[in-house]
Amino acid sequence: MSMIKSLVQYSATTVSAALFISTSAAAQEACAPYTVQDGDSLGSIAQAAYGSFDYQMIFNANRNAIANPNSLEAGTVLQIPCEDGRLTADSDVTDIIAQEEEKQAKRAKSSIYEPPIKMVSGNGWEPFTGESLKGGGMLVRLATTALNRGGNDREYNLSFVDDWKAHFDTLLPLGAFDVSIAWYKPADCSNLENTDADTKYRCTQLNFSLPIYESVSAHWTMADNPYANVKDYADYAGAKICRPEGWSLAELSGEGLVEPVISLVHPTSAVECIRKLVTGEADMALLDLEAGDAAVREVAEAEGKVQLNSNLSQLQAIHFVTHKTNPRGRVYLTLLNKGLNEMRESGEWYAIIADSLAEFNKIGS
Repeated sequence: MSMIKSLVQYSATTVSAALFISTSAAAQEACAPYTVQDGDSLGSIAQAAYGSFDYQMIFNANRNAIANPNSLEAGTVLQIPCEDGRLTADSDVTDIIAQEEEKQAKRAKSSIYEPPIKMVSGNGWEPFTGESLKGGGMLVRLATTALNRGGNDREYNLSFVDDWKAHFDTLLPLGAFDVSIAWYKPADCSNLENTDADTKYRCTQLNFSLPIYESVSAHWTMADNPYANVKDYADYAGAKICRPEGWSLAELSGEGLVEPVISLVHPTSAVECIRKLVTGEADMALLDLEAGDAAVREVAEAEGKVQLNSNLSQLQAIHFVTHKTNPRGRVYLTLLNKGLNEMRESGEWYAIIADSLAEFNKIGS
């Protein structure tokens, strides 16, 4: 099974969501191994296997085999997951989850009282978080499971506060909650002089867990927009860029894309960003691959008109965070890290992600 066996230190490697189908990939099927051919991309392989350029599930299942998602090496053998997330037709990711839950149930419980860890997340970031999703969404499931793995035995309280900005401004610094699920960490905190206020805050006020997931950050535009298919961040000068309120601006500010060089549009959700592309209120929407793809499917007017820019996508590592003023914050992150380590070793990490994505894709189909 080509799943991650240990925590990996991620980087914001530039990746491609190429919008073409190579001849070799067109013959490719889901739920089977595939040998990469010259000219293949993760996007073209995903399109051939699933009819969608959302290649996140393929990347998740083959992280050890993919050195550079922007340039696949011919001859690399990839396991193309089934559409429901299974790695092979005769496997079942829910079996792994059930087995690990059974093991945890048999472990001795601590007799020492520890106060529940107060965790907070928000809606509007499907499939990662959302009260309507199984277990609160993929990242919430990873967090709550990690607190009962790796030797942990911790109770928790979980709330959803949809004002994501309030997590930083009020809820974490005042101690209303201990852990927020979940946030991108700026790739470079060494030079904050010319960056945006959000990035400075993350770098100076928050503590981060080890990476829990690696999401593709993608650029979405109307096909006929002048900013479609730009090849350099500088080409976005003058553009109206949509990014949901509370989401990281580090990718933009790190490339010098701050106001007034660009105009920022801040709705409350990814779906609203796609709608603003359709109405012309935004030129580009910066959204992760899964949320963006789902939003495009939800907005009927976007079908066949909103496309990915294949030139400027990046990988963004997602983390659990605590505020530096929380005296137990680092302890809680250590517990989460220990649990995630065990989950990666057992395969439960991939199983939860695959199961969550399968549920989300079924809802959206």
